Amino acid sequence: MSGKAIACLAPILLLAVGGAQAVECASNALNSGTVTVCRVDLVHEQLQLFWRDDTGHPYGQFSALRDALAKRGKTLEFAMNGGMYLPDLSPVGLFVVDERELVPLNRHRGAGNFSQQPNGVFLLDGHGARVLTTDEYWQEKPKPLLATQSGPMLVHRGELTTSPVMNPESQSRRIRNGVCAPSSETAVFAISESPVTFHEFAVYFRESLRCSEALYLDGSISSLYAPRLGRADHWSSMGPIIGVTR
Repeated sequence: MSGKAIACLAPILLLAVGGAQAVECASNALNSGTVTVCRVDLVHEQLQLFWRDDTGHPYGQFSALRDALAKRGKTLEFAMNGGMYLPDLSPVGLFVVDERELVPLNRHRGAGNFSQQPNGVFLLDGHGARVLTTDEYWQEKPKPLLATQSGPMLVHRGELTTSPVMNPESQSRRIRNGVCAPSSETAVFAISESPVTFHEFAVYFRESLRCSEALYLDGSISSLYAPRLGRADHWSSMGPIIGVTR
């Protein structure tokens, strides 16, 4: 099956009314299932990373983050799990919030999805939204406003990556989510609604979302908070969470 056939784009749901909302979500076809794609307009919305509350405890669930924000007079408009984490819910790799590096870049190479090469970093800095490989980040040493590290990269320089998990013949299927930045002013988040392989998910990012760089965020625990779609997933406790508030 061709990449275009795998990644047939067929919007059936929108989370926006005219230009009133700067977070727009659509449900599209991916093979025999669907994938939900949320686009964040960074000109009008502030994307943020969350991990721990004011007491130092991880939020763990969208509901805890939502309630904490409500106490500050803010509304959680959109959120997804934002990177891999350890059993204590701390980020496995680089984690930067409000220009503060809370966890350093992790350059470990080895087994496990995170360490498949190339892995990478989603960040916002003076250049806007970007996805860099971990090696590119290490060499460039940018000064991000926010950054989260994960792996593997799904697409790099317009090509599907070739780590072992990306094998087109793989039968490992999971609910998965990832991120790309088709422009410096837009961040795009995708979550599959049915189990997919890494390869199928990567093809979708390249062929349908037209992303030359795309980063896998996680699988199985992948979760979406989009109240206008009636979504407030609570499958598992999460470490990093990425979201938009008003």
